[in-house]
Amino acid sequence: MRSIGLDVHKRFAEVAILDGKDPPIGRRIGTTTSELRAFARTLRADDQLVLEATMNTWAIADLLRESGARVVISNPLRTRAIAEAKVKTDKVDALTLAQLLAADFVPEVWTPDEATRRLRREVAGRSALVRQRTQVRNRIHAVLHRCLQDSPVSDLFGQSGQAWLKELALPEDERALVDAALRVHEAIEDEIALLERYLAKDALADERVERLMTIPGIGAVSALALVAVVGDVARFRRPGKLVSYLGLDPKVWQSGEHEAWIGHISRAGHAHARSLLVEAAHGAVSAPGPLRAFFRRIERRRGVQIALVAVARKLAVLTWHLLSKGERYRYERSTVVREKRRDLERTLGLPTKRRRRAAGEPSLAALHEQELAALAEAEAGYKAEVAARTTKDAATTTGEATVRPSKGHDARRSLRPQRSALLTGSTASKEGGSVPGGLTVSSVSSAISTGPREGGDAEEGLTATHQEGSGWVNSVNRRRVESVNADKRWTYA
Repeated sequence: MRSIGLDVHKRFAEVAILDGKDPPIGRRIGTTTSELRAFARTLRADDQLVLEATMNTWAIADLLRESGARVVISNPLRTRAIAEAKVKTDKVDALTLAQLLAADFVPEVWTPDEATRRLRREVAGRSALVRQRTQVRNRIHAVLHRCLQDSPVSDLFGQSGQAWLKELALPEDERALVDAALRVHEAIEDEIALLERYLAKDALADERVERLMTIPGIGAVSALALVAVVGDVARFRRPGKLVSYLGLDPKVWQSGEHEAWIGHISRAGHAHARSLLVEAAHGAVSAPGPLRAFFRRIERRRGVQIALVAVARKLAVLTWHLLSKGERYRYERSTVVREKRRDLERTLGLPTKRRRRAAGEPSLAALHEQELAALAEAEAGYKAEVAARTTKDAATTTGEATVRPSKGHDARRSLRPQRSALLTGSTASKEGGSVPGGLTVSSVSSAISTGPREGGDAEEGLTATHQEGSGWVNSVNRRRVESVNADKRWTYA
């Protein structure tokens, strides 16, 4: 079996072929369809090929798979042997890929099917057009700012806003810039509308999109983008994998005996999907419900921006559950979901399905009120649960309750007799609770607050003579006692 590495570029690909213990064979091929098909005809059925993910990877991989050979797509961000090489050329990169494939050390990426690729291209195309439209609008705003003009309408690019722009008296050169920008803006709007019709058709035909639209703040475009990015949700074993894939997990650095440092989100993966989730978080926290209560709880401690990112992470977790279990959001607003679906039908020009309200059936306004009341009740329930948990945790730290780990390494350590309750969560009362070495909670508190007795030395205030194991450090301080390290050692420093 041969292992073949391809270092792919725009117009050519460097090839390295490893066949057992024979010296590697190198060659260069073009990336046109005819040259790739000719190269595929030279492959054997038991060959395996590897190439890094790039712009034209999927088209090249599809052509090479026609030969029956195994084609592996490598993640370039995790191929450290290439990224950190001292000698880096196309030939060396192709040979390194072939060697990694032969040793089965290639970090393989998931290969989406053609429908998922098409949906990704459509979502990416709309995103690119929206960015171009924003650039055009910014140019018009810049002209108004230079000319000291302020728009009298809230939507400058609506019908009344554009009519005002066309009649606005400006210098000749600025007038030309505005007119050109308006023409480009109109063309981009037409292209966005055309692409949104394709997306609306895909959204109405995919039940996964409707399930995601039950989450507050997520519309059809955001739901389609998530479906396109996730693809087969079964490749994520748990919600944390999807959160990490979207770059919403925190960065962690830990080495040796140092405690782990946890930073901001990693921002790895798909930036567009991540930005859509943050945008959806703004809408999710504007309506009553558990998500708004969660947002306000984080906002009080960490600020608005971090709270919004935390809500976006919650939305990613909800996405995994809804797609994996085929369920709808528990606190969905059926009237809002119906309106989202109706917007898609209007985009496609479908007729409105009107029906007469049955006798005794509540009106649309009454349904809105009922849904808001149910969401307010759910929000109050979330607040009550958090308050109860906070009270329980506070009682644990003051010695009024007992919380013992039920499983894992911490549970086994909690059963050791030399482990004090003060080190892993107090189970002793403030007065009379004992710790190893004959110390009491009251004696510790007294020593910290009063220091050594008059006429004596520090050891009279607090002695550390406990010698059971290496977890105790014999030193004394009259100011503070702190617990350090994973061994839960006492340090009097």
